[in-house]
Amino acid sequence: MRGLLLIALAAGLSGCAGHAVKLKQDHSYVVEWIGERPLMDDANLTVTLGADGRAYGNGGCNHWFAPYTVNGDTLSFGKIGSTRKLCAEALMEQEQRFFQALQSVQRWDISPTEQTRFWPAEGKPIRLWLEEG
Repeated sequence: MRGLLLIALAAGLSGCAGHAVKLKQDHSYVVEWIGERPLMDDANLTVTLGADGRAYGNGGCNHWFAPYTVNGDTLSFGKIGSTRKLCAEALMEQEQRFFQALQSVQRWDISPTEQTRFWPAEGKPIRLWLEEG
């Protein structure tokens, strides 16, 4: 029985191999983790990758924007700009960690649980879910 399950899984995966998985453009991703830390409750961090090469979203306090490039599984963000609203200190600290993490992204992938991950050169990834709707 276990052998049949492995064969079925391998056949399913090989069927997907011909179709490259792509990052969805013009759809919002919701950030769940930044590196080794989950987001604070009620924090709403988002990433939208525009088809025009511009990324933008909500940093939890401020709206942010940056150019980005994606080529296969490589991904990088240019200089991040943002609005300058002040929020609670903990939220501002988390937003800065998020911006720093985005600046260090070098590649992306999809986890076995179908979660999108943006990976830095070293350390844990930013983990995101595609927003429903």
